[in-house]
Amino acid sequence: MRPDISAAIIELQRQPLWGLLATLLAYRVGLFLNRAARGNVLAHPVLIAVLLIVGCLSCMHVPYHDYFAGAQYIHFLLGPATVALAIPMFHNLHHIRRTARALIPALVIGSVVSAGSAALISKALGAAPVVTASLIAHSATTPIAMSISQHIGGDPSLTATFTLFTGIIGVLQIGAAMKAMRIMDARAHGLAAGTAGHGLATARMLALSETAGAFGGLAIGMNGVLTALIAPVFALLAR
Repeated sequence: MRPDISAAIIELQRQPLWGLLATLLAYRVGLFLNRAARGNVLAHPVLIAVLLIVGCLSCMHVPYHDYFAGAQYIHFLLGPATVALAIPMFHNLHHIRRTARALIPALVIGSVVSAGSAALISKALGAAPVVTASLIAHSATTPIAMSISQHIGGDPSLTATFTLFTGIIGVLQIGAAMKAMRIMDARAHGLAAGTAGHGLATARMLALSETAGAFGGLAIGMNGVLTALIAPVFALLAR
């Protein structure tokens, strides 16, 4: 690498906001490629942005901690973005009230199966305790999942990684899974997306239907609460 380019990279790394700029640029590239692919889920902008950032950090040998010093501002906005899902929920409050009896058992079962299967499979495969604890909250939205992980002996950064990939997999599979099961109700789509794929899958549903997005937002909130309650139990059982 030429000395002038190396010096420029070193100087850029000293600035805490370079991680923020890199994240925004990577996402813009992801949006461009997603539009070029006509919205294909395989070209999801978040997935593309993650691959670009990971590739750049690996090639330049930049520690994640240095990158996160600037990217933490976007991480902070995850909370307000999640709260903003209350707007489509308010618009679809009548739908939520009508399906309340079915919502509660569906969410409880979904949360228990998600956290429990992650703990048991990880334990059965011989993963380290910290990895198992970090996996338990993988279906909760990132801020909640990281907080839960910290309190049950997991690694918040590792949990954030698992949560991100869970959301990406949810985006890629939710449509095909619902089509295979011949489930056409937007409310069911949103509920499944929010419970299994948190914010990323819910954002996908919101782009397709406000009703689906509303039920996804509801599932994110309730699944976060339920996961916080059951995660310590599964963490103890998996030790």
